[in-house]
Amino acid sequence: MEDEGQGELQRGLKPRHLQLIALGGIIGSAYFLGTGQLVLDIGPAAVVSFMLGGLLVWMVMVCLGELAAHIPSTGSFVQYANEYISPTWGCGVGWSYWINWVAYVPSEMIAAGLIMNNFVPSVPVFAWATLFGVIITALNLMYVGAFGEAEFWLALIKIIAIALFAVMAILIVFGLIGDHGFQGTSKLLGNGGFFPNGVSVIFFTMVLILVNFQGSEIIGIAAGESQDPAHSIPQTVKQVSYRIIAIYVIPVFLLVCILPWQEAQIGKSVFAIALSDYGFTWAGNLFLLVVLTAAISCSNSGLYATSRTIFALSKEGMAPEWLGRVNARGVPHNAILTSIAGCWVFIVAFALMSEEAQTQYLNLLIISGFTGGIAWVSICWSQLYFRRRIVAAGNEHLLKYKAPFFPWFTLVAIWAQVACLLGALFQPTLRMPAMIGVVLLILPMAGYQIWGKKRAC
Repeated sequence: MEDEGQGELQRGLKPRHLQLIALGGIIGSAYFLGTGQLVLDIGPAAVVSFMLGGLLVWMVMVCLGELAAHIPSTGSFVQYANEYISPTWGCGVGWSYWINWVAYVPSEMIAAGLIMNNFVPSVPVFAWATLFGVIITALNLMYVGAFGEAEFWLALIKIIAIALFAVMAILIVFGLIGDHGFQGTSKLLGNGGFFPNGVSVIFFTMVLILVNFQGSEIIGIAAGESQDPAHSIPQTVKQVSYRIIAIYVIPVFLLVCILPWQEAQIGKSVFAIALSDYGFTWAGNLFLLVVLTAAISCSNSGLYATSRTIFALSKEGMAPEWLGRVNARGVPHNAILTSIAGCWVFIVAFALMSEEAQTQYLNLLIISGFTGGIAWVSICWSQLYFRRRIVAAGNEHLLKYKAPFFPWFTLVAIWAQVACLLGALFQPTLRMPAMIGVVLLILPMAGYQIWGKKRAC
């Protein structure tokens, strides 16, 4: 039996692991399946939404980079919120973020199960989801370097597939391949124009955009297990920001150049639909396999994030002490097993509600986007107070990495995200899951207040 105790996590993640873990967290099934809903709601202007989302995630990453480079810590933004905002807020953000991933990871497992069921119909979806859950659990219980290596290759497959789509889409636009000839801007500006459903819909659906970028904050969580975080964190922030543009903005722009927006739908890969329209039917099965890889990879990163978050909550005294123990390999196995146990609850719930799978999937995306957005606001808010404290102490020169144009840069990042979250409350189809996200924040805060008062008595 392995020894366990209140030891520290091991710094076994290399810079290349860190970069691909961040990308692995944001390129999930939501990108391949959920993008269809965005294109259907917004039209070709969905690319504008992704540009705005990319700008926001870059601003958050810069704020997180400043904090993580100076204070590398597992479960980083929980500690930052606790120290620079308040313990009550830190508890609310930490637990809502944990519940967010505990609910979202099963959706990825079941998405993988649905895909495998297409290839092997005799095996039930639930059985595939269970198998993938076991695999992901095993990967996370290994030495963190093995986890990082697995995530590196899983994420790389997704990036190569997206690059392949981009190349094919460019050739289709110019009529060099496919059976429809030169496309030009016929799809981009036809069928109702660039904004067929109006401009305001971009604002009201930004929560769905943000969920596509959820996971980028994992680099802050992983800082406590990375080698030379003062160097690797700023480098990763810069590289991931550039790659987000290459992975999201450019491919989505090419997508709306070749696919009539009315043909988009949730539950099927719009990239596969687009390529199939031009005679590349083999692309359907290829992208099913890519979505499978994306689901496994995002589940892998998500379980990592949620286990390290509850580990950090334990270290901050906001969760049971035994969740803060690590084994002889420096792995927080109690936190991982607790997180995966929570995931099984949602897997069973999904199995029982299979007749409404698409609706449940969309609702989970919105909840994830909302609670993840709250975590992002908390990161920027923490950086605002952190920098003010550093400046007041006359130690600004000690910062290893700095967010530019302080404080305006940070304030814009905070209020732009708050506006996105409020926008969801005014959209009928988004309001209920957004309200659930609010509850997931308030309940842990109220619980911490009650628990704190009892301890004081």
